[in-house]
Amino acid sequence: MKILIKNGRVINPATGRDSVGDVAIAAGRIVSLGNEQGHVSLDFHASRTIDAAGCVVAPGLVDLAARLREPGHEHEGMLESEMAAAVAGGVTSLVCPPDTDPPLDEPGLVEMLKYRARNLNQSRLFPLGALTRGLHGTTLTEMAELTEAGCVGFSQAEVALNDTLVLHRALQYASTFGYTTWLRPQDGYLGGGVAAKGALATRMGLAGVPVIAETVALHTIFDLVRDTGARVHLCRLSSAAGVALVRRAKAEGLPITCDVSINQLHLTDMDIGYFNSSMRLTPPLRQQRDRDAIRAALADGIIDALVSDHTPVDEDAKNLPFAEAEPGATGLELLLSLALKWGEQMKLPLHQTLSTVTNRPVQVLGEALGSLASSAGRLVEGGVADLCVFTLDEHWAVQASQLKSQGKHTPFTGHELPGRVRFTVVSGHVAYDAAA
Repeated sequence: MKILIKNGRVINPATGRDSVGDVAIAAGRIVSLGNEQGHVSLDFHASRTIDAAGCVVAPGLVDLAARLREPGHEHEGMLESEMAAAVAGGVTSLVCPPDTDPPLDEPGLVEMLKYRARNLNQSRLFPLGALTRGLHGTTLTEMAELTEAGCVGFSQAEVALNDTLVLHRALQYASTFGYTTWLRPQDGYLGGGVAAKGALATRMGLAGVPVIAETVALHTIFDLVRDTGARVHLCRLSSAAGVALVRRAKAEGLPITCDVSINQLHLTDMDIGYFNSSMRLTPPLRQQRDRDAIRAALADGIIDALVSDHTPVDEDAKNLPFAEAEPGATGLELLLSLALKWGEQMKLPLHQTLSTVTNRPVQVLGEALGSLASSAGRLVEGGVADLCVFTLDEHWAVQASQLKSQGKHTPFTGHELPGRVRFTVVSGHVAYDAAA
């Protein structure tokens, strides 16, 4: 199908382009970003024309952390519902952690998941393989076979790997073959609480998770990276101290990248209020100084990417006392809006805001994207036609009933957020049309 997107504010975060113009799409590729006046050649005959006047035309979002809950947790989310949520949020590519049931530790499971996702013809799916069999932290998986099946890296998800010898061997192996290991920095013995350690957790009688649960793990990871040379992506930083350690490690030249969740970017432990289980998240919400440090580090590039940390949770698991509730929140449909809100508050140019959810996540994935590496997350003539068309000034209220995700719980219910997705184009076809 040939698609012409006309009169939109075309933004390419990778280059800083920000101008009104047309985008022509054919055979799944961007064939033209307009001439000097922004217009496409009259020789291009579109089978569908989208008038994007008053809208932003940007690369499709790339989310590095989205649980789809399949296989094994279909009562909390199905591939169909979560992929629909992704395109409704402008997300055209997403990475899913391996903590399904069973975990993604066998090539057949990975191939099945990718096959199901392809048949839905919505967002692109990039699975992470389990670092150890069953995520038990004892025996390494067959990383080469999992990579051939389509895995873009290897992770323990939220399961702490307490055996440093196993982690060292995993990083040695990954370094040898150029694989990336995705680790959430958490000490398994210190990180067993349900809220951030501090005055609020003490007052509420909640078991606290100290900042050192993150920093102890970071020190260990950095020492192992120095020894092995392995490339590590750190998932969902949560503390100012953690940000400071990452800043020093990057200055040293260690091959690390990191991300932060929309939850930690906007919320603090004070938002827990009166035991609001929607705020039961992993990692836990920390103090304002931590949130402020995270916001600044994302702006200056120390934190590489913003993620939704999409984790749909069903009613029975969430509507429990705070300490017993299952951690997690839906986020795919909120990623763009919460990025825009942060950008407005930090007074950043729009292209810089969008880069945290487009080209910067692609840089984290790197060569694991294969042929998509050169054009995903950006607008390039001849590149893949993954785009998001959204209104910038239109605000919307987050309501559970309007979310397409099977998981309806989010800490942002009732919030007025900027930016509404009108169209999502994946590989040259309209995967989402808000008016349909």
